[in-house]
Parts: sequence; C-alpha cells; structure tokens
Amino acid sequence: MRSELRGEPRALPVVTDLAAYRIVQEALTNAHRYGDGAATLTVDYGPDAITVEITNTIVAYRVNTRAGSGFGLLGMRERAAAAHGTLSTGPVDPGDRYRVLAVLPTGGKS
Repeated sequence: MRSELRGEPRALPVVTDLAAYRIVQEALTNAHRYGDGAATLTVDYGPDAITVEITNTIVAYRVNTRAGSGFGLLGMRERAAAAHGTLSTGPVDPGDRYRVLAVLPTGGKS
C-alpha cells in the first residue's frame, strides 16, 4: 500500500475519527478482496474537514467471481453520514481503478 498525508494532523471529533478509520478499513478490505491487493491511501487534513481517498486497481475476474454481501459500501455511507460527511464510490476514468472518497467535517481548526 502506498500512502500520502497532507496537511497538519490533529485530534478529530470522536465520530469523525471512528468514521475515517472504519471507512479506510473497509475500503482496504475491498481492495484486497476485489482488486489486486495494491491500494493508495491519501489523507488530507483541511481546515474544516478531513478527506480520505482510497484507490485500487480493479481486477475483472474477482469482481465477477467474488461477490460479497454488499453491506460494505452501505456501512461506509452510513458512517460518513453519521459524521455529517459524504462518501462517493465508483470507477475512476478510464475505469481500471476504483475510488472511495470520504469528506468528513471536523468542526473547524482544533
């Protein structure tokens, strides 16, 4: 896994911290299950939000043969919503990579 940290790390509200952690955990699990196991994680501490982005290569044969319950994406959406944030997921142009992008408000600078 490749990772990148942007901005100045700081303490986050508990609900935001937990949501970010669990979204990263699920997205990396999905990258292993449906991709080739390689993933890129970017965490960006902005002034009013933390942005978490996980991308991985899509492996077609795993998408077709390793169906999951479908609750992972739903759980990530619910966690983002509980933190008053947003979550977007889906293929990235040209379609050979998959992205999970969460933007979670932090309530301003801590």
